[in-house]
Amino acid sequence: MSTSDVKTEAPAAAWRFKLGIGIFIFAFALWLLIPLAASSGVEASRIAALTGGIFVANKLLLLTCIAVMGKSGFQQLKGMVFGYAKNLAPPATVGPVRHVIGLVMFWLPLVSAMLETYVDNIWPGLRPNIWQLQISGDIMLIASFFVLGGEFWNKFRSLFVRTAKVVDVGA
Repeated sequence: MSTSDVKTEAPAAAWRFKLGIGIFIFAFALWLLIPLAASSGVEASRIAALTGGIFVANKLLLLTCIAVMGKSGFQQLKGMVFGYAKNLAPPATVGPVRHVIGLVMFWLPLVSAMLETYVDNIWPGLRPNIWQLQISGDIMLIASFFVLGGEFWNKFRSLFVRTAKVVDVGA
């Protein structure tokens, strides 16, 4: 391979990579059409059809993205995207204060969701039916996994593994 071959391949790879990134972004930006359609008063059946069409189009666009970029370009894109995601991973161990805060964040939305129906039957009108509060509870539950750290997820997962054994290394 001569030096002139290398010079002609680099610009071709650069524009293909940029086009692939554009297709990748467009594939995920299509999902924004669903809330736009819902807010503009489109019928539910059309929104359902739009969702199915976007789902299929998303997969086809991602395949096109891989074809345009090539294997090495797509590997580079994955490295860029998941490089940022690695920084979001929770730490393996957390301190006692953070653990208690995480447990409160984990159990508060679960217990309040369980008690909602009983509170409505015992004292109607006591519980405010505000969707923002319900979403904040869901966000709090998801955030608790990050606050509690990586070991908590392993502990939680072991609840569903029949052969899991408890080993207390802290004692």
